[in-house]
Amino acid sequence: MNEGEPPPDPLDELLMLLPDQHVSDTTPPRVKSWRLDQVSDPAGGAERSPQDLLQALLLECVRRGASDLHLIPERPPYLRREGALIQLERVPPLHPEVVAALADELLAERGRGDLIRKGSVDGSVQSAGGVRFRYNVARRQGGLSVALRMLEDTFLTLAQLGLPDSLYELCDLHDGLVVVAGPTGAGKSTTLATLVDRINQTQACHVVTIEDPIEYVHSPAKAVVNQREVGPHTPDFNTALVASLRQDPDVILVGEIRDLETIRTAITAAETGHLVLTTVHANDCVSAIERLVAVFPADEQHGVRRQLALVLRAIIAQHLLVADGQRERSDRRVLVSEVLRSNSAVANLIATAKSAQLYSTMELGTAHGMQTLEHSLAHLLHRGRISRAAAELLARDARSLDERLQLLSQRSTATRRGTSRPGRRP
Repeated sequence: MNEGEPPPDPLDELLMLLPDQHVSDTTPPRVKSWRLDQVSDPAGGAERSPQDLLQALLLECVRRGASDLHLIPERPPYLRREGALIQLERVPPLHPEVVAALADELLAERGRGDLIRKGSVDGSVQSAGGVRFRYNVARRQGGLSVALRMLEDTFLTLAQLGLPDSLYELCDLHDGLVVVAGPTGAGKSTTLATLVDRINQTQACHVVTIEDPIEYVHSPAKAVVNQREVGPHTPDFNTALVASLRQDPDVILVGEIRDLETIRTAITAAETGHLVLTTVHANDCVSAIERLVAVFPADEQHGVRRQLALVLRAIIAQHLLVADGQRERSDRRVLVSEVLRSNSAVANLIATAKSAQLYSTMELGTAHGMQTLEHSLAHLLHRGRISRAAAELLARDARSLDERLQLLSQRSTATRRGTSRPGRRP
């Protein structure tokens, strides 16, 4: 670049790597370099591989601070920023063969076989800049689709995530089951990574993680950490979980428990002196319990409830909301959480299938580190971080939300009056 010339636009560099959309071939194409204003004369461009295009797309995702990248045939690439999907402007639709070539770059030989057998493959890839991505390649009508999610490379504290510091107490447990619940994209893996990082930094123990794929890399600090990935290292969660019990673990992280055998083995591991950390797709703490139990046949569910009542230590249910309050920028997201901590009353309600009464227990258990979604929503609303509409959309009970908000307002008013009295320090 000559002195005085502006630096090249990264998007222009990306466009240079895109193939001629009018060229079709039966084999994955080599990607020929061309600019939008050079379509009529693409012969002058240098030959580039699909790997070059994949890396350019990943770098564009990182540059724009997007969490996800979607590649589908006959559409431009899509980025997800703060929960919203946007098209990558100026980029033409991707030819099906281009998407297939990009997918082929992601898949190893084993992955291609899995794609044929299962219809989709998960894995991880690293950009040229060192940023790691989780990917899913899936068969669809009209070809393949590729979804990539950018993985964080730094560990945050619970406070930075928006969770109470009291949850660090879970890291000191010697056994039991800790579940993080929430929908896809709610930050469940990030919360677990924060807890595992705390254990790694503070305890001389053996941690085994089983993930699909590995998202956060834990370099052994005070603990010994062995991370295994479904696919390259083990065929499935349950096989790795059973094997981990013979590896002298103190803490076992299971990326997700979704099938009967994995749930059964996780409960057994928690019963036999291991701390098991895992995630489940559920909207709140009660539905997380019911989801775990419902997987089992009806004649086993009573026994499973009793087992769960004995081993469950905590459930953290979380959601990410767009921060649209008066004091927040609209391009940020905030975490809403519900926390259930086990005690004798909670264990009894779980064992006797009275899970619906757990909401009342959480309402009354704030001194023991519990909170409902309404509790968390009221705090965020009171601090001006979310709007009333956003809070009402997620709240189960609008009256409970109003009561919590009114109580916070009364406390805030009393505090202001107290600090404004003469002779009192601010």
